[in-house]
Amino acid sequence: MKSIKIGQREIGKEFAPYIIAELSGNHNRSLEKALQLIDAAKEAGADAVKLQTYTPDTITLNQRSDEFFIKDGSSLWKDRNLYDLYKEAHTPWEWHEPLFNHARSIGIDIFSTPFDESAVDFLEKFQPSCYKIASLEIVDHDLIKKAASTGKPLLISTGGATLVEIGEAVEAAKSAGCSDIVLLKCTAAYPADPKDANLRTIPHLAGCFSTLVGLSDHTLGIGVAVASIALGASVIEKHFTISRAEGGVDSAFSLEPQEMKALVIESKRAWESLGAIRYQKLEKEQSIFSLRPSLYFVENLKAGTVLKPEHVRSVRPGKGLPPKELEHIMGLLLTHDVSYGKAVAWEDFKR
Repeated sequence: MKSIKIGQREIGKEFAPYIIAELSGNHNRSLEKALQLIDAAKEAGADAVKLQTYTPDTITLNQRSDEFFIKDGSSLWKDRNLYDLYKEAHTPWEWHEPLFNHARSIGIDIFSTPFDESAVDFLEKFQPSCYKIASLEIVDHDLIKKAASTGKPLLISTGGATLVEIGEAVEAAKSAGCSDIVLLKCTAAYPADPKDANLRTIPHLAGCFSTLVGLSDHTLGIGVAVASIALGASVIEKHFTISRAEGGVDSAFSLEPQEMKALVIESKRAWESLGAIRYQKLEKEQSIFSLRPSLYFVENLKAGTVLKPEHVRSVRPGKGLPPKELEHIMGLLLTHDVSYGKAVAWEDFKR
């Protein structure tokens, strides 16, 4: 599975995970707050910040019938009208230019999730490094083809999608000329319970579609995200806020700056720890290996003594014969006098 490049970063198993701070609607309708979020993501060590590009009119209809209200009792947004929710949560399109400019000025990557084809046309003005397709839009093949046709890498969240739907989305992207695809395992619940993360899906996704894989994570904390790296995740996306206490449509399941910093550090450690399949000792282990137990005489003995179990013990350090030789030296005659604390050697015996 080949690596790909997003912005200036190589993405793949041989590289540290690419960490994305999702701003979503946590700017609380303040451009100043959105700029602060970008600064905080950079300070925390994230590789990228991600926006969402839609308006209430491009993502839904201004309707008040029942089907335009969220009825899921477990949702943070239960009983909210879709149009009103998206009006509150969207990032105004006129903010995009200052947000893109600011991110680039401080050296952090920036891109967005478009929710319709007009958003792709709009975002192309700013030449984002890649595009992200949200879990619910995985069935919108025209949107996927539109984003894929730009020639940029495509991240596709798979929350709630069947294997067939994921395959259709991948084929749509490829048919439009995109070969740099990252499939993101996602649980489309807000927040998600770790027991529903099903991270073992990650290597299965990679095997099914021969793409890079990652995680778009809505659980609280960083444990699930760090665990995903051991299963092959090359990209980690987490929602980000300055403070959950300030509220915001997604703040309840978003990381604060210190948590994002911890994620960056621990995800890199997790990736570094994977290493390779190796059983022989490392150079750094060489000195400690000298402390392996071995056989030592624990009595002063005369030449000609027949060795018995009480004459030797397995103790540290490792200058004597290995403990597994104990049964082989029992009953042998000493060729010379030995003293307490001498390492046992084959030349001590007549064989």
